[in-house]
Amino acid sequence: MKRAFKQVDVFTSVPFKGNPVAVVMDGSGLTTQQMQAIAHWTNLSETTFVLPAEDERASYRVRIFTPGSELPFAGHPTIGTASALLEAGLITPVHGKIVQECAAGLITLDVSQEAGQPVNIAFTLPEPEITLLTQDEAEKLEKALNCQIDHSVTPALVDVGARWIVAKALSPESVLQAKPDYVALAAADGEKSATGTCLFAAYDSGSADIEVRSFAPACGVNEDPVCGSGNGSVAAFMRFHRMPLIQKTSLLSSQGQKLGRAGRVHLDITPDAVKVGGAAVTCIDGHLKV
Repeated sequence: MKRAFKQVDVFTSVPFKGNPVAVVMDGSGLTTQQMQAIAHWTNLSETTFVLPAEDERASYRVRIFTPGSELPFAGHPTIGTASALLEAGLITPVHGKIVQECAAGLITLDVSQEAGQPVNIAFTLPEPEITLLTQDEAEKLEKALNCQIDHSVTPALVDVGARWIVAKALSPESVLQAKPDYVALAAADGEKSATGTCLFAAYDSGSADIEVRSFAPACGVNEDPVCGSGNGSVAAFMRFHRMPLIQKTSLLSSQGQKLGRAGRVHLDITPDAVKVGGAAVTCIDGHLKV
């Protein structure tokens, strides 16, 4: 059976400079084992499968897989899937909004476009649950990251459906220079049932406000090029610690430099919500035979 298939580059308007997600536009009839096999084959950080909504409030339902496991929620697949469906004319925003159903619940997405600019799709991050790491856990994480972290803001596990351990480095340069021990990171993630670890630091000046790297070796992805749920977790972490930078309420995150990408993630932070947004562009449009 032929199934419509797109590969969408997310958090960029320039092909091949963001984070790709594979989107199977109709996953009806596929078993969980088949979905996992397809995700393993695409070998992208995530592959999504679109299904009919079960909740009448949703525009569609989606299941999200890494090469090795299923995720209840993830950021760039959420934006990439919505972009693919909008491009295909399979969904239409209502008052500028669409609603995605996934294992983490209903996710509201805002669709907007300024004159001469690409379409921007932003999702409201699920309400985070934040658990601070112990001193021993923080020191173990620091060693696994091979990067000195800022202990004045205690690293934490941020659970938004995807579960990211978040740590602040001393500078953007140290974020980019970090050479993690992926075996040690995978073990640490396993102990916390974490999706992965996000390392970030703030810029003093320039076009971006923060530099982020996301590592998920326990999910089969050593480094995610540009990560939506990871960036959202960083924003939630910054809000939790009341870091001065969040007074701007709207931040621009840079991610992917170490992998030859140029991802840009828009983060809107208020006391009530964190929104994560960006552009997306389709790089492959065809069919999958399954």
